[in-house]
Amino acid sequence: MSTASLVFSGRGPVSDATAARVRAAAQELAYAGPNPLASSLRQGRTGTVGVVVEGRLGDAFGDPFALTVLDGLARELDAIPAALLLLPREPGDDSRLLAQLGAAAVDAVVFALCGPRDDPAVDLLAGRGIPMIAAGAPVDPRVPQLLVAERAASAEVARLLVGLGHTRIGHITLPLAPRVPTGPVAPAQVALASYPDGAARALGVLDVAPDARVVQTTIADVASGEQAARLLLGVPAHERPTAIIAQSDVLAAGVLRVAADLGLRVPEDLSVTGFDGLDLPWVDVRLTTVVQDGQARGRALGAMVAAALSGASVRTTHFPTHLRLGETTGPPPTR
Repeated sequence: MSTASLVFSGRGPVSDATAARVRAAAQELAYAGPNPLASSLRQGRTGTVGVVVEGRLGDAFGDPFALTVLDGLARELDAIPAALLLLPREPGDDSRLLAQLGAAAVDAVVFALCGPRDDPAVDLLAGRGIPMIAAGAPVDPRVPQLLVAERAASAEVARLLVGLGHTRIGHITLPLAPRVPTGPVAPAQVALASYPDGAARALGVLDVAPDARVVQTTIADVASGEQAARLLLGVPAHERPTAIIAQSDVLAAGVLRVAADLGLRVPEDLSVTGFDGLDLPWVDVRLTTVVQDGQARGRALGAMVAAALSGASVRTTHFPTHLRLGETTGPPPTR
């Protein structure tokens, strides 16, 4: 049995002749090799880490920031080694995710991207004794977090624009709750949002510019940024914002497209800011944005997973960001 195991694993000092005899015997018996599930039960590890993705998988693959985080996470987990199992959650419907988590053989679960503050998956996973790591949500004492100072970072952007003289500011948010339509949001609604990252960024803007007009999006992509920007900019010139703070760089890219369509110069007529610090090849100006290194963030999450799997105590920690000044912000127009 041990010789056959060494042959199939490819990790033992077995001669070529012996290996050939084992494979010939296996072929004669129609034996396909060791059962990986049985092997994982013996080892107490599956070699797989689950990653919860909000929305369809296609949405995550279309989000440049999500891809950088997943890339960094995968690179860090290579050292364990562990594979990633992506588990999508339909917004507002936990049933499919809970069914998958209930049946999935995983060593740990990472909530790597934005998600709901309260999550029934936590109770399920805690009941199975599976370690969890999150990047801001779900908010639960059983889930160590890698946190970004979302509110403070957005407040810094708003202070920059107010300091430049802007008094009419628009704010385009990530989805604040599942299945939301793109449209205006009252400031009082922001604090009640179920997605804490979008809520914190919006509150940071409102801390500094309480009269800012807030528009939430359905999904963080360029098209949603365009749709939200048209709602903010499609008003008489004397009511139009002179600055728009977008909660992601891809949303800001949508704003830049609409500004060009409307003949608005950036930053002479309209200042635009983003969040993430992405290198977007279709944006031909250097965006003023809050930089958070997505790959480094993914690696940090991976390091927390590795520590948890080694039996170490994992605590909530903070991930740094910084404001990068670009070519898309300036004083408001004087006319």
